[in-house]
Amino acid sequence: MKLLRVGSAGAERPALLDADGVLRDLSGLVPDIDGALLADEAALARVRDAEAGGALPRLDGESLRVGAPLGRIGKIVCIGLNYHDHATETGAKIPAEPILFMKAPDTVVGPDDTVLVPRGSEKTDWEVELAVVIGRTARYLESEEAALAAVAGYAIAHDVSERAFQIERGGQWDKGKNCETFNPLGPWLVTADEVPDPQALGLRLWVNGELKQNGTTAEQIFPVAEVVRYLSQFMTLYPGDVINTGTPAGVAMGQPDPKPYLRAGDVVELEIDGLGRQRQAFKSA
Repeated sequence: MKLLRVGSAGAERPALLDADGVLRDLSGLVPDIDGALLADEAALARVRDAEAGGALPRLDGESLRVGAPLGRIGKIVCIGLNYHDHATETGAKIPAEPILFMKAPDTVVGPDDTVLVPRGSEKTDWEVELAVVIGRTARYLESEEAALAAVAGYAIAHDVSERAFQIERGGQWDKGKNCETFNPLGPWLVTADEVPDPQALGLRLWVNGELKQNGTTAEQIFPVAEVVRYLSQFMTLYPGDVINTGTPAGVAMGQPDPKPYLRAGDVVELEIDGLGRQRQAFKSA
């Protein structure tokens, strides 16, 4: 299923994109697309049955804003330097274990919402990423099979980053990762049954119409199953948690000088095979 949330910011309603590309209203069936729904197999079965039976009301997709496809996100755990080609372009050593950092849930906006370039920023960068959404509580998982069983679905995340804040201002990476609007998510949460191999997805990103990133999740140093298993050794993952799994080569930081960092007025578009497409205009904070 392709689950999403539509409506004005803070007042989104649950919806579904059916096999014919028609937007359907789920608000009469479930209160929201969130961790509680993803952990409730009976509720998900009701949604599937309603879709198959053609009983869901149609929505006018042209007039509705698409919000982030997941409400009440618990935490966002991110993996740094998780693509061989990205590590190479930045001159970084291949990590022996996943590099972890966190983004606050309040960085999440809709896939086509405006993204704000922070005040004082000179190095705002783009990163298309595969987001993994957890659907069942996971702690001390013993196998990659168990890890994949904990995954409810997948979405596109744009891990916007301010490199000077991240790298040059001391401390941890969080300062460059948690500026407002720095995690557009969506448009859809695609359930795991529709993504048979998360290591076979193409990722692409354009800036002002110019292709900048064109990679594949096959390049991940630590694949999705290993990332989920690994994280469960250090923290409990709950339904509604999100994992941003890293970005392929092509970020501004990896380009020759002068590096083409983002400015107000730029437009970024990104997509992942089967997971939809995002478009953001950048403005000054």
